[in-house]
Amino acid sequence: MRAMEIYRNGVLAGLLSEENKNNFVFRYEERYFNDTTKPAISLTLPKSKIEYSSDYLFPFFFNMLSEGVNRKLQSIQLKIDEEDNFGLLMATAQYDTIGAITVKPIIK
Repeated sequence: MRAMEIYRNGVLAGLLSEENKNNFVFRYEERYFNDTTKPAISLTLPKSKIEYSSDYLFPFFFNMLSEGVNRKLQSIQLKIDEEDNFGLLMATAQYDTIGAITVKPIIK
């Protein structure tokens, strides 16, 4: 299992984990979930549930990834399989992302 912390504007919002190639779970951090002043991280992951499960990487996170030639170059330079969406997200979305969301890999 691989996992990463999800931050919104530097505040821990939740945990994204890959249970296996076909099972992904996003879980809001309890304090963030219960704080009514904190918005959902995306429209597709509203704060109506604390935990979401999917057979594939959630589109919100998938859309944070590069495409085409940039994706190919990243996978070569980082030595990550080009089809490993979760691994690429862990490696590329830690610092400089377009939106408010960043990630921090959990190393075990």
